[in-house]
Amino acid sequence: MKGWIILALLAGALYYLYTETDKLDAPIAEAQTIIKDMKSKAQSITGTQIIKIDQRLAKARAEILERLSASELEEFNKIPFTPDAIADFKDTYCGTKAPEHPVFSRDNLLYICDHL
Repeated sequence: MKGWIILALLAGALYYLYTETDKLDAPIAEAQTIIKDMKSKAQSITGTQIIKIDQRLAKARAEILERLSASELEEFNKIPFTPDAIADFKDTYCGTKAPEHPVFSRDNLLYICDHL
């Protein structure tokens, strides 16, 4: 029972230091830097990077490619298939008040917006 009380007091003290003071900010930042460096070194040693492929997105991309003309296909291939790039494209060209795209036809643009 005595051990639980000590553990609870220690946890309470750490919680107080973490939330109410800046005493733990430097050690936490240092630990995060060390972890980031270790991940970077492990990645450089193996020379590989894990890339998660979204199967739904890959299928949607294939369906979109079937519809596009040659110029639209060339323009579509310029869009990187990353979550940030897709979100930027949708923010810019999808929606009721979005401007028309200079290359994509209105129908194909709507199709792209619906399937991305």
